[in-house]
Amino acid sequence: MKIATKFLGDVEIVEQDILTFEHGLLGLEDQKKFVILPLDADLPLAILQSIDRIEIGFVVAYPFAFKKDYSFDISEEDREQLQIEKEEDVLTYTIVTMKETFQDSTINLLAPVIINISAKCGKQIVLQDNKSYPLRYPMQSLEGSAK
Repeated sequence: MKIATKFLGDVEIVEQDILTFEHGLLGLEDQKKFVILPLDADLPLAILQSIDRIEIGFVVAYPFAFKKDYSFDISEEDREQLQIEKEEDVLTYTIVTMKETFQDSTINLLAPVIINISAKCGKQIVLQDNKSYPLRYPMQSLEGSAK
């Protein structure tokens, strides 16, 4: 099937790639169906795109590329909602706030997007024991390619 996207124009996707966010994203609770669209294989970035509304798309980042010691626990309630059985089924992304330059852009370490790739579902969670993770963590600390 073909969808219109915010950043990439029309993109062909397969139905099996659609992720269900039962509770939507923070502030977008009515948006339940998204797809992850890769950008560049050399960058730890992708697009999280609503399949229903072209204007709802986010650049997301693999947070461990920017903060190697990033870690948190997923609550039992979230584990159940996400049907997590194996750690290797879980992908973590953070939403990027794009600025004029890549070096000025930030990632939201406080509210990661958790995806169960086996169950094809996701949820954005707000970390309660956040170890002082900021809402706006600078992306300039990417090791290697972003400097």
